[in-house]
Amino acid sequence: MKQRHDTGDNIVNLDCKTYAASHGNIKLSSSTGRYTWIPGDINNRQLVTQVLHQHDIQAVVHFAAESHVDRSIASSDVFIRTNINGTHNLLECVKNHEHDVRFIHVSTDEVYGELTTDAPAFTESHPLAPNSPYSASKASSDMLVRSYHVTHGLDCCITRCSNNYGPNQHVEKLIPTMITRALAGEQLPVYGSGDNIRDWIHVQDHCEAVSLVLDRGVSGEVYNIGGETELSNMQIVKKILKLTNRDDSLIEHVTDRAGHDWRYAMDITKIREQLGWQPSVSFDQGLQQLVETYK
Repeated sequence: MKQRHDTGDNIVNLDCKTYAASHGNIKLSSSTGRYTWIPGDINNRQLVTQVLHQHDIQAVVHFAAESHVDRSIASSDVFIRTNINGTHNLLECVKNHEHDVRFIHVSTDEVYGELTTDAPAFTESHPLAPNSPYSASKASSDMLVRSYHVTHGLDCCITRCSNNYGPNQHVEKLIPTMITRALAGEQLPVYGSGDNIRDWIHVQDHCEAVSLVLDRGVSGEVYNIGGETELSNMQIVKKILKLTNRDDSLIEHVTDRAGHDWRYAMDITKIREQLGWQPSVSFDQGLQQLVETYK
C-alpha cells in the first residue's frame, strides 16, 4: 500500500472519547511525537477556541461525527448535537479566530440518498436527499459549511466518501462485525435479502484523498471520494466466509433496516482530474489483509 510522504505537520486531535473511541488507536498515533490528543467536545466553544489559539492551528479537518445509521434510527438526539451543532460551533470558532484557518469537512455519500440499480453514480452536483436521521444530520452540516464559505469567506472544502473499511474500525460496522462473528463461528446477521449495494474504499485511500484535498483542494468545492468497488452486502459476507473458511450456513437473514437505501455509487472524476487522486488498494487485497489481522 502506498504511504503518503511525511509532511512534518503537528497534529492536535480533539476527541470526545465516546463509546467508539480507542486508546489503542491513540497510542499508535502518538508514536510519531508530533501528535497531541485532547479529550473534549467540539460543542465546547471555550475549549475549541483555546485549542485553536494555543496550538496555532492552521487547518481543521473535521472528522468528528456520530456515524452509525442504526443508532440514529433508534435515537437521533446525539446525531443532531454532534453532527449539526458541533459543526456549527467549529465554524463559529474558526470564523472568530485571529488568523485564517482552512476547514475540511468530511461528509458521506449518504447525503445524496439512494440510487436505483442502473442509475449513474453520484456526482458532486447530485441533489441532496438524505433518508436517515444520520444522513440528514450530515447533509445539514454540509449546508452549514457551504454557507460559512459563501457568507463569511471561510476557506472550506467538503469531501463526501463512500463506505470505509480497514484496520481498527469499530465492530458495529458491517465488515468487522462479519469477520469477528465468522471467526467465532457465530451467525452472520444480514439485513433483508442482502442485495443492497455499497461502494467500498480502504481507509488508507480515504485518508490519502482527504490529505490531498487539505493540500490542494479549491476553496468552496465538494469532492467525491470512492473506491469504485460496488458490492452487495451478500457479496461482502460471502467473501468473508471464504477467507475465514466458513460456509453459507452461518448466514442469517434478519428484518431489514427501516428506510434502507438500495445503492450508493460515487463518480470520482472530479478529484481524479483536478487533484490527481485515485484509489490504490483493491478491495480483495484490503479485505484479505484485514481478515489476516483479525486472525
